[in-house]
Amino acid sequence: MARRLSAPSAGRNSITESGPKDLIRRNRKRPVKPLRVRIFGKNPLGWLFGAPYLVFVIVIFAYPLMFAIYMSFFDYFFAAPGANVSRPFVGFDNYVTAFTDPAVLRSFANVGIFLIINVPLTVILSLVLASGLNSIKRFRTLLRVSYYVPYVTASVAIIGVWLFLFNQDGLVNHILGPLAPDPSWFVNPTLAMPMIAIYVTWKQLGFYILLYLAALQNVPTELYEQASTDGAGRLQQFYYVTVPGVRTATLLVLLLSTVIGANLFTEPYLLTGGGGPNGASTSPVLLIYQQGLQQGHPGYAAAIGIGLVVFVMIIAFFQNRFAGDKD
Repeated sequence: MARRLSAPSAGRNSITESGPKDLIRRNRKRPVKPLRVRIFGKNPLGWLFGAPYLVFVIVIFAYPLMFAIYMSFFDYFFAAPGANVSRPFVGFDNYVTAFTDPAVLRSFANVGIFLIINVPLTVILSLVLASGLNSIKRFRTLLRVSYYVPYVTASVAIIGVWLFLFNQDGLVNHILGPLAPDPSWFVNPTLAMPMIAIYVTWKQLGFYILLYLAALQNVPTELYEQASTDGAGRLQQFYYVTVPGVRTATLLVLLLSTVIGANLFTEPYLLTGGGGPNGASTSPVLLIYQQGLQQGHPGYAAAIGIGLVVFVMIIAFFQNRFAGDKD
């Protein structure tokens, strides 16, 4: 008898205990969130604090970019306020003309050479020097300041010193003697862009060192102690502890140095007299300045600028793809 009742009892329990609960769970409706919460989230005060920066981004970045895209599709030129001028729609003609122009293609090749030299040098030197500064005790502040001084010094003053050192009759050529290049450094078609890359690397190194120094403070010292206990030397600790520990900072350095390098203007303008010799150091931004302001073709210059934006975004995508956080 007990055996007969056990099955119905189990069935009854399954219906009363699990069945209705599942039914209630399926029929339970999620509470509808208010429209304000759906739009602004649970803490709308954050939007208030973020609004100034949002306005800054829209005014300084988004609007100029949208207007540049608009200009690139027209035979655009600047006119006096209120003047009624015709700016005919030309479609993709500006893009076709720009990216079949050897001068434009060469400017992108020049900035590519610059980035190939500048970005790896910046990452390697700044990380190595930051690791060294982080490990020493004496003269730490003095060394940090000395590395940062070139970054905050006016470019015009520093460029004057570099021109004095590397011109035809400069100090470097006197030291090298017969080994000095001819033509000299910044007027040499082969050496002009690499020299600009070395100059920019040296000038901006202090800024990236500070970024890495800040990142190194977040690497637990216990990892170095454990690695040392396991028999790892200084080089192995650097490779297996430091490099992975500052991966996020490395990605930031990669992105910043790429964006800053792609917008190269001051250095070729001052060091090589505006992109010389014969366009060997002309950058896309310098070409935009020449075409848009000096020669009066802002629509054509805008097309070059949009191409530069796409160029930088492609590089940034691959940097984030291969150097980003793998976790």
